[in-house]
Amino acid sequence: RCQYFSLNQPEKELLETFRSVKSKAYFILQLGYFKAKCLFFTFDLHEVAEDLRHILKKYFNDSKITDLSSIGKVTKLKQQHFILELFNYQNCDAEKRCLLEKKARKSATFCSKPIYIFREMMNYLSEQRIIVPGYSFMQKTIGQAITYEQNRLVTMLQNHLSPPTIKALKRLLEDSSGLYEITRLKHEPKDFSITEIKKEMDRGKQIQNLYQLAQKLLPKFAISNESIKYYASLVDYYSVYKLKRLNEWIGYLYLLCFVFHRYQRMHDNLIHTFTYRVRRYMDEAKSAGKEQVYKSHLERNQNIQKVGEVLYLFTDDQIPADTPFQEIQDRAFAILERPKLAAIADQIVTNTNLDEVAFRWEYIEQLSRQFKRSLRPVFLMVDFLAASAHDPLMEAVHFMKKAFIKNKPLGKYPSDTFPQQFIPNGMKRYIYQLNSLGQKVLQADRYEFFVYQLLRNGLDAGDIFCRDSIRFRSFEDDLISDLEWKQKETLLTENGLTIFNQPIQVHLAGLEKELETRITKVNHHIASGENKYIQIKKRGSHSHWTLPYVRDNESMNHPFFETIKPVEIKNVLHYVNQRCQFLEAFEHILGRYAKQPWEEQTLIACLLAWGTNMGLGRMGDISDMNHSTLISTSDNFIRLETLKEANDRVSNATAKLPIFKHYNIDEVIHSSSDGRKAETSIHTINARHSPKYFGLRKGIVSYTMVANHIPVNARIIGENEHESHYVFDIIYNNTTDVQPDVHSTDTHGTNEVNFAILHFFGYQFAPRYKDIHDKVSKSLYGFKHPSQYDDLLIKPVRKINMNLIIEEWENIQRIMLSLALKSTTQSTIVRKLSSYARKNKTKRALWEYDNIIKSLYFLHYIDSSPLRRNVQKALNRGESYHQLCKVVSYANFGKLRFKTEQDQQIWGECSRLITNCIIYYNASILSNMLTYRKGNGQSSDMLKQISPVAWQHINLYGRYEFHSNQEMINMDEIIQELAQSKAIIAAENHTSFE
Repeated sequence: RCQYFSLNQPEKELLETFRSVKSKAYFILQLGYFKAKCLFFTFDLHEVAEDLRHILKKYFNDSKITDLSSIGKVTKLKQQHFILELFNYQNCDAEKRCLLEKKARKSATFCSKPIYIFREMMNYLSEQRIIVPGYSFMQKTIGQAITYEQNRLVTMLQNHLSPPTIKALKRLLEDSSGLYEITRLKHEPKDFSITEIKKEMDRGKQIQNLYQLAQKLLPKFAISNESIKYYASLVDYYSVYKLKRLNEWIGYLYLLCFVFHRYQRMHDNLIHTFTYRVRRYMDEAKSAGKEQVYKSHLERNQNIQKVGEVLYLFTDDQIPADTPFQEIQDRAFAILERPKLAAIADQIVTNTNLDEVAFRWEYIEQLSRQFKRSLRPVFLMVDFLAASAHDPLMEAVHFMKKAFIKNKPLGKYPSDTFPQQFIPNGMKRYIYQLNSLGQKVLQADRYEFFVYQLLRNGLDAGDIFCRDSIRFRSFEDDLISDLEWKQKETLLTENGLTIFNQPIQVHLAGLEKELETRITKVNHHIASGENKYIQIKKRGSHSHWTLPYVRDNESMNHPFFETIKPVEIKNVLHYVNQRCQFLEAFEHILGRYAKQPWEEQTLIACLLAWGTNMGLGRMGDISDMNHSTLISTSDNFIRLETLKEANDRVSNATAKLPIFKHYNIDEVIHSSSDGRKAETSIHTINARHSPKYFGLRKGIVSYTMVANHIPVNARIIGENEHESHYVFDIIYNNTTDVQPDVHSTDTHGTNEVNFAILHFFGYQFAPRYKDIHDKVSKSLYGFKHPSQYDDLLIKPVRKINMNLIIEEWENIQRIMLSLALKSTTQSTIVRKLSSYARKNKTKRALWEYDNIIKSLYFLHYIDSSPLRRNVQKALNRGESYHQLCKVVSYANFGKLRFKTEQDQQIWGECSRLITNCIIYYNASILSNMLTYRKGNGQSSDMLKQISPVAWQHINLYGRYEFHSNQEMINMDEIIQELAQSKAIIAAENHTSFE
């Protein structure tokens, strides 16, 4: 109230244009609500009584107003007109509604998800400073946009699909050998085994012709890759029965997109297999090489003594001078075999060290049968390409493919017919060997594996790509088209990338001033002693500084909750659903008009079965629920899209509770993201080994974004994937109302581009580094030469290359716009931009810009103790959430039992939904207690510090009785018991809070 109902001078002047106290008070109410929501509301006196009392006390000496209905319509509209002019806003008139409808239609071509279209419309209204129209108009506009897009696509399909193509698409829905073709295609490989990958290649060959047709057709339809992915996902969600009941042409669209996306996914799986196996063979060879060097050294040390004994033969006076040399040799070889003696003599004469690389290649040669069997089929199936059409490596690739297609062994080809330009001089000694005539002969097996090795390196760097892939396409293919780029000014503004509206020279000048000022300021604070936390140690002529580790005392499982009567988890979910109707998000797979609605207790049982890692079968065994009922309910209602919407509903409801704003860190929403390792007991394609976390087993990572204790977004990633590639993805695709201002990660969330990307999109990135001194001493940049900072303690080590940034600024804009428009999976673009192996001028320019923003953060982090404490607090909240998740997913000792990546994603969302409900329940208790104590004039400061992440009062275990009489949660009763108990005193005495 103090914030929104405070008046500045222009507002006070407008206030004086109204005569009566009632009109003036009404104006302040309208003004305050507009400041908060940029909307005008219709309200009665009883709805705004507390706000009105505050205004009358502050501005009108506690005057009394008993009725607001007498405020005329003309006065209300006049006030609204003044407010709009004051804030440079406009009403959404007929002309603007027409523009908004066009925006919705355009958004539908990028992604047909209603939430995406709604979000784009809201962003447009905010940027254009237009009042949001009514709910019914927004709903109608989104519905019409989706319908318009579907009709447009149907027309395109009717004009372009030939009868043979339609027949081929229909064949996918036919029952063949007891299994529908489309069902067979939905299967993904479980792991990288030869058997599984062979099945995957067979599936690819089955849809290859349809894919080639989709490649030609889909670009003509002018839909984004995100829309293609979305339509393809609907085939995964829908049963064959549902697909057959769809509009015929809509069904063809979904199937065409599915074939297109599935074929590319197949290539992703094949290339992942290829890189995984090449890396594994290389690691094995490296270990074998080290082992061989060790054995050779050991044998050499053992034999060196015997070499000494051999040398004594030549100095032994007891051996007659006329003894035949043959006899001396026989004695020598009796001491040490001839080959071993010759080898040691050669090493002494040539003074050469053991060649570990040579041992590696000997081992690779021994693996030739294995790698030919596992890598050759994938090599033949994937169409590898390079940035340059005349890349020497590509000549070798084409040569080998021709040989394999002819089924002619590489060893049968003369050495001079092999493309050899790509082989570095340093590698030739390992690829060639001398024959009996002393001639260099190319070793075909080594040559073949070396090509595989270079392909793998090129794929990691992005220099080698495959156009039929999603993750391994060329970087240029990931960006928006030239046609879209022609509208860059409009698109940049529409997508909130207003930072690019400023000329780059002016923008860099501003950053230069800010960075150079901060360098001076930070060093001044250290020298003057204002920075009391930095610790400096002298080491000769050098100074070494450190910052103390920041601890945060906000704890989970606060003692406050120990006195609350334990409640079963099913009742918690029921209570939360009563408040925010999250179960309404679970729409039947057949749509709104399906005859079978969900039954609350059955749906809750399914959510608990998934989220606790118990499984539907086990839930049927330990509850009063029928196994088949659980399966049919799960199949009909539980999908990723329904789970995400349910989670959003709970997150948004928690954010509306009175306690929520007290979780702000330094007056802003400060989020964090981190990954939790989860071991898998069943092999899946995305599960990976990690000896540190899983021993000899495999696992995945549940990567979650937590804001003010709420898990607002999450996704499952492979254990081998770098968390930093998903930071922007998880923030930008957060569809809740909880939008952070600052975001933190640990060191795993950092790379060479995240500072820049998040800065462009308006987020402040605030990571915690394991060793901040080491990072700053190697990565702090300035706009001057390092020699000009010699007298400073905190000094840059490199000068920013401004010219490089200026030259590549337009390309950087195109990359950011591609991220905004989701031209491909955002994590894919970030992964390629983060690759150290990738050699690209635009990438170097983006890294250079990133260094500016990163350096500004380093200096702020060193200078600000509150920032360091805030970062630690945000990260601790993520850790607390992961502890709660671990408790929720307790079944099977926490080891996941799901057979597919899709099932893992569903588990992750169900687990998040359960923890979300627990957090809402706890926050609801705290909010009600806050209101109770405030109403009784009691202090509530202690309650504001208690974390809602607690579970000691919630029963997750035992037998579930869903059909027995439900014990309803009575919040008033809980608050009364808490008020009379010693819980508040215990909490006040508890030292583990902020």
